[in-house]
Amino acid sequence: MHLNKCRFMDARIVPWEKKYEDAVINLILSIQRNEFHISITEEDQPDLRSVKEFYMHDNGNFWIALSEQNVVGTIALVDIGYQQVALRKMFIHKNFRGSFHSLANKMLRTGIDWCIQRNIKDIYLGTVEVLKAAQRFYEKNGFEKLEKQELPSNFPVMGVDTIFYHLSIAK
Repeated sequence: MHLNKCRFMDARIVPWEKKYEDAVINLILSIQRNEFHISITEEDQPDLRSVKEFYMHDNGNFWIALSEQNVVGTIALVDIGYQQVALRKMFIHKNFRGSFHSLANKMLRTGIDWCIQRNIKDIYLGTVEVLKAAQRFYEKNGFEKLEKQELPSNFPVMGVDTIFYHLSIAK
């Protein structure tokens, strides 16, 4: 992915399409493995080859951020029932992080607006210890840390996740 030329271009957020599947997988794996040295493979994440079936039904969805035709960000919501969703797969290419682009904020806002439109009451998420900037980001955006045992029983815990957050969507 040649994103140096795109570093000052805006990104647009659109729903996931099959034609972006390989680019989404490459972005996510690159961030997980190369930047943060998380020992995870594509095989450990079968949802990445089944986005439509896994995410895009009921109150779930999957969005990507495109700069020109390059995938530079992802965010997904999984409908877990009871007017609740799990936030998953929030990844932003390093050239698009920070306040200059505010892409993470825009992507999170897309998910929250989706929830508001569908009367979703709660967003839950899990993350890993090494993702300190992500934890600060979620906290700055109103997510509150909670213990694993405080998660609703319908929350799909990922094996690598050790830190959990909750956001109540108030009307």
